[in-house]
This record gives sequence, structure tokens and C-alpha cells, in this order.
Amino acid sequence: MIDLWASLAVLAAAVLLCEATRRAAARLFRGAYRIYPLETVSTFQLCCCTHELKLLTQTARLDPSTSLALTYAITVIHLLTFREATCNPNAALESVCRGSRSGTAAAVLIAFQFGAAVAARFFAASVWSLGLSDMHLRHQRFGFRCFDPLGGTVLEAAAAELACAFTVQAAVMHAHKLEDKLRAPFLAAVITAAVYAGGGTSGAVFNPALAFSVQFPCSGHTYLEYVFIYWLGPVLGMASCILLFEKIVPFLSGKSSAAQKRKTQ
Repeated sequence: MIDLWASLAVLAAAVLLCEATRRAAARLFRGAYRIYPLETVSTFQLCCCTHELKLLTQTARLDPSTSLALTYAITVIHLLTFREATCNPNAALESVCRGSRSGTAAAVLIAFQFGAAVAARFFAASVWSLGLSDMHLRHQRFGFRCFDPLGGTVLEAAAAELACAFTVQAAVMHAHKLEDKLRAPFLAAVITAAVYAGGGTSGAVFNPALAFSVQFPCSGHTYLEYVFIYWLGPVLGMASCILLFEKIVPFLSGKSSAAQKRKTQ
């Protein structure tokens, strides 16, 4: 129980620190440049909290219902505090494909996201070294090492990441149909369900920057295998979702409508 309360304190401190930084950055930066500090701080918050939650669920042996409740709660908090930040390189790539952001701007944004992911890794180790709980002390004795995050083969893990990214992307694309106050709980529920479904196979990260912070340092597989799973898998999941809902479905709907119109003539 002490481990749980210590982790909750770490999560709260990370969120409050990042929120204060976001508000300060909002006063200092204006216009198009505002998105860079916002993405950096929000990605840092996402990675820090995920590091702590991952350690807590793996080490403290929480029951699944408690782990999922924590995942849902912290996801709602993320969605409410991130504002327009996405914290996901996939979203930057999507904006380039849609023509809303230049390739250079997207590359700079992704660089800031990955920089925040690396900073969060060191920040988490610094917090754990304080020994706030027995769980942190045990992790420190192991040199903050993490082990094989996969519960299946490389192909199974990549498929899980693809499926999770596809599901979340579909939810994001259709969330505008809901009332504003329902969007964060809805998206958090979808993300939590994806974590529950794919967590045992790949960890269900479906975010290249987050995976670089949380999963890439783990032993058990090569760097290229992690790239295949945690970078290529989510990118293909996002791309296939957009292709399905914005190209294939409208095409089939238009073809079906045309056929129906010919029948009625």
C-alpha cells in the first residue's frame, strides 16, 4: 500500500510540475511557436507518468482492476491538461500528410517530443533514486533495469501495436461527434481498453516517442526489433485507419449510393 501511495505522489508531482510549466510557457510563447514547449512538456509528463505506472504495475503486483483504474484516471488527466498537444510523432506525420504542417516543422516537433522522452527517462531514474518506497529501492538495486517487455513474438507484438494504434486513431477521428465534456472520458476508455487488450503482448504503447522512453531501454530484443514493433507498427496502424475511413469507406458508400440510385430509376 505504501508503494501505491508513493507512486500516486510521484504522479501528482509530475502532473503539477508540468502544468505549472505549461502555464508559464503559455505566457512566454505566442503564435505558432507555442506548440513546441507545449508538446515538449506534455510529452515529458506522459513519459514520466508511464514510467511510474509501469514500475508500479509490474513490481507492486496490483490487481488488474486497480491497474486499469489508474490507467484510465491518469489518461483522463493527460487529455484534460495537454490542451492541443498530441505527444505522439504519428500525429505530426499525419499533419504533414494533410498539409496542415510543413515537413520541417513536423521534424522539429518530433525532435522535441523525443528529447522530452529521453529527459523523462533520466527524471524517472532520479526520482526512483530518492528511495521514496521499497519498490523504488528494489528497482535502484537492479540498476533501474527493465526486462523483455514482450509477451509474444516480434510479429505478434507489432500486430498488437498496429491494432491499438488503429483503434485509438479511429476513436480520435470520430470523437468530434460527442459533446465536449464526453470526449476525454470516451478517449480514455478506448485507450484503457487498448492497453488491456494489447498490454500482455507488447505493452500497448502505440506511441513511438513514449516507446523510446519506456520500452527501448529494456533488454531482451534488438534495437531494430523495437523499431519494427514500436515505430513501424503504430505508423501503419494510423495510416491504415485513415485510409479505411477517409478513402475506402467513402468510396464504397458512394458506389453503393450510385447503385441504389440506378435501381430506383
